[in-house]
Amino acid sequence: MTRSTPLIEALDLTKTYGATQALRGASLRLDPGEILAVTGPSGSGKSTLLHCLSGIVRPDSGSVRYGGEQLDQASETRRSELRRSEFGVVFQFGQLVGELTALDNVALPLLLAGTSRKAAQEGAGEWLERFGVRGQAGLRPGEMSGGQAQRVSLARAMVTRPKAVFADEPTGALDSLAGEQVMTALVHAARESSTAVLLITHDAQVAAYADREAQVRDGAVVSETGAEVTR
Repeated sequence: MTRSTPLIEALDLTKTYGATQALRGASLRLDPGEILAVTGPSGSGKSTLLHCLSGIVRPDSGSVRYGGEQLDQASETRRSELRRSEFGVVFQFGQLVGELTALDNVALPLLLAGTSRKAAQEGAGEWLERFGVRGQAGLRPGEMSGGQAQRVSLARAMVTRPKAVFADEPTGALDSLAGEQVMTALVHAARESSTAVLLITHDAQVAAYADREAQVRDGAVVSETGAEVTR
């Protein structure tokens, strides 16, 4: 089986914060439509790797390619544009805008992309429905449970139908039942939309949802398991 052209590929990334070297030559690829779990102990560099692949930060050295684009050389404006349109990002605690309702939080990426308010809210309502939180559309984040808020965060990440979603410990703040529900909803939505997912987790049960797993230790990818492919 011939491996597809990667959607995003990182080669030999290094990243240092003060005296801490977070990445030490990390290389990783995310293929179109695949779900990839990145695992490893706390402080191993998992989140920094996600931040580099999603364009949140630039690596100190190495390269990140997205299609034919050198993402690590792109301007902050371009990288922000990609995160509004072609990438979705989900963090452990959701990071929803506290002053906005669930509906407006999910509509926000569409509004920033120039979609009319009516169309943005219609699209947001559809994604809230798909993630089972349509009934919470009028609630603000502080009025929802952790599981509900995280589903709203996933709806916000998916509302633009991105090519890739980057999820950093999306179930880390949830109990096991809510975590299972969130992962089931994310995988189902990603499969339907052919969206690739890069999932940071330390939980083996969460990693089991992925097609492939990459282990990170001491700032480098040390092993990969999963789909058998030919490079």
